[in-house]
Amino acid sequence: MQKSPSRLKFRKFQKPEFTRRKRVSKKVETKTIPHTQGQSVNVKTRLLIVWGILMSAGVGLAINVYNLQIVQGQKLTERARNQQMVSLRPYMPRRLVVDRNDNVLAVDRPVYTLYAHPKLFKKSNEEISDRLAPIISRNPADLVKIFQGQKSGITLTADLPEELADRVKALGLDGLEMIPKYSRYYPQDDLAADIVGYVDADRRGQAGVEYSQEKWLERTVKTVRLSRAGNGALMPDYAPEGFLNSDDLRMQLTIDTRLQRATRTALKQQLEKFGGKRGAVIVMDAMDGSILALVSQPTYNPNEYSKSDISLFKNWTVADLYEPGSTFKPLNVAIALENGVIKADDVFNDSGAIRIGSHVIRNAQRNSYGRINIAQILQNSSNIGMVEMMQRLKPSIYYNWLERLGLGQPVDTDLPFAVAGTLKSQEKFIRSAIEPATTSFGQGFSLTPLQLVQMHGALANGGKLVTPHVIRGLIDTKGQVHYTPNLPPPRQIFSATTTQKVVEMMETVVTEGTGKPAQIPGYRIAGKTGTAQKASPNGGYIVGARITSFVAILPVESPRYVILALVDEPKGANAYGSTVAAPIVKSVMEALIPIERLAPSQVIDDKKP
Repeated sequence: MQKSPSRLKFRKFQKPEFTRRKRVSKKVETKTIPHTQGQSVNVKTRLLIVWGILMSAGVGLAINVYNLQIVQGQKLTERARNQQMVSLRPYMPRRLVVDRNDNVLAVDRPVYTLYAHPKLFKKSNEEISDRLAPIISRNPADLVKIFQGQKSGITLTADLPEELADRVKALGLDGLEMIPKYSRYYPQDDLAADIVGYVDADRRGQAGVEYSQEKWLERTVKTVRLSRAGNGALMPDYAPEGFLNSDDLRMQLTIDTRLQRATRTALKQQLEKFGGKRGAVIVMDAMDGSILALVSQPTYNPNEYSKSDISLFKNWTVADLYEPGSTFKPLNVAIALENGVIKADDVFNDSGAIRIGSHVIRNAQRNSYGRINIAQILQNSSNIGMVEMMQRLKPSIYYNWLERLGLGQPVDTDLPFAVAGTLKSQEKFIRSAIEPATTSFGQGFSLTPLQLVQMHGALANGGKLVTPHVIRGLIDTKGQVHYTPNLPPPRQIFSATTTQKVVEMMETVVTEGTGKPAQIPGYRIAGKTGTAQKASPNGGYIVGARITSFVAILPVESPRYVILALVDEPKGANAYGSTVAAPIVKSVMEALIPIERLAPSQVIDDKKP
């Protein structure tokens, strides 16, 4: 009876356990089947996604390859080439400017910008300043202050010549840096500044032939393309042969520096003597218009152009107008002779005054000369005689001749900034009798000094208007000419017979008249003085202001050279063309004669008192 409960208990204990295991087993079995089916679906989905991504990437890659290789292939190839190539335009110095004897007037020379970096100095500021200052023309104490105020990047000089740069290098000082460049240099300083001009900091011509001949002075250098190595270095093996070679051509001028120097000296002396405002001298070979000398004073040093008055950069012999006064009278005589209204031996009556409408014209000296021939009109510079002479010519014909001479038009020249002269309208000239009258003695119109020289050149060369010029052309070191300016052909204005008569009349001005101060023993010289009132910009004339001038032609027996000297506003009661300008021309001719080897016109008798 005691065992029964025990068995019952055992059964009760075992049955529940067996039942639970069976149930659990059933649970697991019922849940496993749906889990395995979901996992299979997920794997397939993932495979589809990966496959889709790979296919999309492949299609995208194919499209991109097609775009790069086919669509943009040519463009990308060009870009790659550009990255491997570099365009270079080698720097070439400007061509030299030389005179007709190959004396250098302008040249590019290597210079250096000198920098100081005091933080790199291994010596004291004082020691470096003491050694450096004498070379660069600075005060040692000033350099010390500069070095103390800044630690690096100090510009000590921007144009250190090569010979001084070598001296700086020889010092062996740390903390100094020199950057090379080219600078335009004018060895003759101010001697030919009025013709040559100057180049500014940007290497552009601003005056003279440096400006007008820029395209010939700048060497043409083509841009070349060079390959780069992988490290970016240029590969010289791919450079075209001779791309750095420059020609040896130089710009040759017609001027002679010996004559130029003598001319400037003579002009300076007279300006100082008479206190003139300014002056100019032009020497021209009338056979072809080449200018042998041209100076104006005051002038400037093109090596230091930044220190000069900008008004000096304009050559006033081509850029300023003035009334020529009596120096125009020989041209009026030529016009009258050419038209047959006068003969060389005609006589006129100078009563000292003549009325033209409401105006009264008088001689400059307020005197009368009575009956005088044409040569005497020029000798005494008679205004009355000139008015009576030109009254024989119809105003319309007179006006046409003035236009034929070029009045009212700029001179065709290779010097820059030439301006046109002024001439009244034809209607006013013909209608108003005072206009032809004042024009007869060189007033009422204006021109440039260079234009007056051109016109007198026509008297010297047999009646042809030539083109005044300073450029001979581009020559090489062997003297061979590679380029010459294309000048207009000479234009015949007067006959050779007429001009020879006028030149012989002008000779009497030097032998017997107001031009006596220009005489040179043994040489026949023709000339004409001028003392003109100075026109006011506001109309009328400036009281007491005058321009004195003298123009000469030599030698009379074979006329060739024309020399004009002008002095603006000389001071003193004795300031006339004969006293101020004629001595300048004489000095210039005395220099010209040996340079051009002009033989005396006649034998000089040394025994003659």
